Amino acid sequence: MTNSYREERDSLGTITVPEGAYYGSQTERAKINFPISNLRFSDVFIEAIVYIKRAAAIVNAELGLLDKKRASAIVAASDEILEGKWREWFVVDVYQAGAGTSTNMNVNEVIANRAIEILGGKKADYTIVHPNDHVNMSQSTNDVIPTAIRIAAIQAADKLIKSVDDLAYGFFMKSKEFDMVIKSGRTHLVDATPIRLGQEFGAWDVSLRRHKDALRRATLTCLELGIGGTAVGTGLNSHPNYRSRMIHRLSEQFGYGFTPAESYFEAMQSLRPIVEVSNAVSSLAQDLIRIANDLRLMSSGPKTGFFEISLPVVQAGSSIMPGKVNPSMLEMLNMVCFQVLGCHQTIIFAAQAGQLELNVMMPVAAYNLFFEMEILDKAIAVVNSKCVRGITANTERCQEYAEGSMSVITVLSPLVGYQRAAEIVKKYLASDKSIREFLIDEGIVSKEKVDEIFDFRKLTEPGIYK
Repeated sequence: MTNSYREERDSLGTITVPEGAYYGSQTERAKINFPISNLRFSDVFIEAIVYIKRAAAIVNAELGLLDKKRASAIVAASDEILEGKWREWFVVDVYQAGAGTSTNMNVNEVIANRAIEILGGKKADYTIVHPNDHVNMSQSTNDVIPTAIRIAAIQAADKLIKSVDDLAYGFFMKSKEFDMVIKSGRTHLVDATPIRLGQEFGAWDVSLRRHKDALRRATLTCLELGIGGTAVGTGLNSHPNYRSRMIHRLSEQFGYGFTPAESYFEAMQSLRPIVEVSNAVSSLAQDLIRIANDLRLMSSGPKTGFFEISLPVVQAGSSIMPGKVNPSMLEMLNMVCFQVLGCHQTIIFAAQAGQLELNVMMPVAAYNLFFEMEILDKAIAVVNSKCVRGITANTERCQEYAEGSMSVITVLSPLVGYQRAAEIVKKYLASDKSIREFLIDEGIVSKEKVDEIFDFRKLTEPGIYK
């Protein structure tokens, strides 16, 4: 950074900008106007905007609207940003003027000033490359930002889907490892009929694969792009062929099958695709909360809880109680998922706040969408590697619970009827005997028959025993 400044002029007058800054007057005004949170947009979103600028320069040059020298410089500047350079100059706060105009102009100015240098000029000599006239040619914030959100949403979802798939596979492998471990099922947190530990883990595998599929389906709604709608959807100030060429160019750049919006007006009025993706993410989060809570219950103890499974130890669990360890990774996952649900609510509120030709709340919706997917992706990956893969079964404890559960007597219902079985349960709970001993001593089942009936592996599969 430098302490010297340059003076720039825009439609509001003159303003000083740090001499070395690649941004310009409109970004500087946004910095001054919105010192709110110091939060910045994720790289995936900024890169999506840069990709749009890059594609627009190529298309506008092909259509004869932008000279090739400027177009090449814009492309070169964009490529540098996409390689990771100049990221420190994207400085606008998430909480800014509506629609994302400040962020759009921040990108325009950084690309323009770097393109000026590439062409041999000095920053802010906008006669060489202008942020609005050249970098923003045929565009408006109102079609760039919703397009960038959709593109970035697909990319972020691809990454999240990979992590979900890996976690699902982790549960699948544990389902095979624990397939012979018999335990008591629980419904209403009360003893239920036996289940295999592997069956519980297998259910989580299926659940996550279903969420992965739902998230993939949700991203399909983001393939329809409204780029070329410009200010209100009419496409004013863009070439008639600009829309189709932009769709083709962006599809080539990303490898996705983008299509033109059925209605360019709807594409900038509605955040429907963003809500659909966030719906899928929040649905995943609520099920991850459930799964994490189950794992925490099952690992509780070791002396006064369930202790059916043991989790890998990752850190000391107490500053005062020696030797205590906690389900830290799962606690972290819960907190991340709570944050995701909060982000989703923000997106819902932002989506319904659109008015007439534009939803001006796009910046906060975009930030929360990419933030929720980023933290959930990272949390899932860490939980998989540092927790799920290292889970072990406490087989003897599981077997003890299975054999002690009153609900095992459910198997007697076809033999003696529901009412009689309920009476047997009451007597059993009042005794201090095992189920096998109780049934034999009470003369309810013969010694030979009890072993046949209480083959616990069979009790975890469909069947009626008479």
